[in-house]
Amino acid sequence: MPSPVSDRAVQDTIIRALADAPFRGSPEWRLQELANQDRVDRFARFLARHFYHERLVHFFKYSRALARTTGRAPEAILTNPGFAALFPTLVLGSRASAVAVARLVVDHVRSGATAEIPYMEELLSYEQAMMVVESGARVWSDGAPDVTKRKNQWSTPMRVEGTMLLDLTYDLPVVLPRLLQPWTEVPQPPREPTRLLIARSSHGRVSVARTTTSIATLFELADGRKSLEDLAREAGLRPAELEATLAGLVDLGAVRFSVGS
Repeated sequence: MPSPVSDRAVQDTIIRALADAPFRGSPEWRLQELANQDRVDRFARFLARHFYHERLVHFFKYSRALARTTGRAPEAILTNPGFAALFPTLVLGSRASAVAVARLVVDHVRSGATAEIPYMEELLSYEQAMMVVESGARVWSDGAPDVTKRKNQWSTPMRVEGTMLLDLTYDLPVVLPRLLQPWTEVPQPPREPTRLLIARSSHGRVSVARTTTSIATLFELADGRKSLEDLAREAGLRPAELEATLAGLVDLGAVRFSVGS
């Protein structure tokens, strides 16, 4: 009789096969003969549709609210040939798969009637960014020191992979809540340049923040090599401003600290 450790290893392998299509098609998986391949494939397809349905309903909810104008519900792609063609490559939760699925949605919605929605391209970029930023492996703890502990010269701020800056010509945050309320005419946002920072915390929470030029500059300068003094000088910030801005970026999940030796 298999030991509990062996049982757990088998369970983990089967779970991986259900979530990871390339692994499911590999000799490593097939040679183990742990489960009926047809049944695993069918259940994996069911899981993939369920997994991405939840994400599309959440991250593309504004496009979904506009479906009566565009004629394109984002989640409709889950029954389209394009999504079926992705099955051999999908790894549930991975960034590459999120990019591929989100691209299908953007192309699908874009093909609808969007003449009344001049900000549609930017809205799709925003929703796509939200879905992509949420994806990928979690970093539960990186031992980041307190921003205010500036005596620690080994600590250098660095951008968190996956964080996105969006430059928009419309002030989307103004119109987004209105899209989810009852409306007869398509709500329109002010045409006003807006920069948004979209980041994910180590625990998976996705946040969006309006970003000033100084915040964006600091974020782009944070490459893991520049010291706090270097960043203050290049960004033109006083120490107190630097620490406050970094604290906000760390809380948002856009910046973390690398600790050298």
